Amino acid sequence: MPGMDMLKLSEAARHIGVSTTTLKQWIYKGSARSVKTPGGHHRISRSEVQRLAGGRRSSRSRTPRPTELDAISGRNKLQGIVTHIELEGLLAQVTIDIGGHEITSIITRDSCKRLELRKGVRAFALIKATEVMVIRP
Repeated sequence: MPGMDMLKLSEAARHIGVSTTTLKQWIYKGSARSVKTPGGHHRISRSEVQRLAGGRRSSRSRTPRPTELDAISGRNKLQGIVTHIELEGLLAQVTIDIGGHEITSIITRDSCKRLELRKGVRAFALIKATEVMVIRP
């Protein structure tokens, strides 16, 4: 069956080591080849995935490391500088200045320590629905 050699965008992106959004941009720019299903969804052949992955990480490291910012599916990743941390019990209130706007997140005290967050360090606020998560590059 011909469709067996075709991958969904999310699968192809994972094999290549890029986000689905990046892969879509490559398709729209013409640097990645895809076919459309009757329903309008893009599919990418395994050979095209191999071609696109050629200059990227080796195939055995297709799974992104958790420390890589691109490994996180949230699209709203806002970089800024930690301006305030308030520790109380098991929680930490972390304020990040992002272009003159402050975002405050409540995270666990352990996460704050593990990320080595302190005033003046770069950090990202990841916004998904009503939650703000913090990651340090």
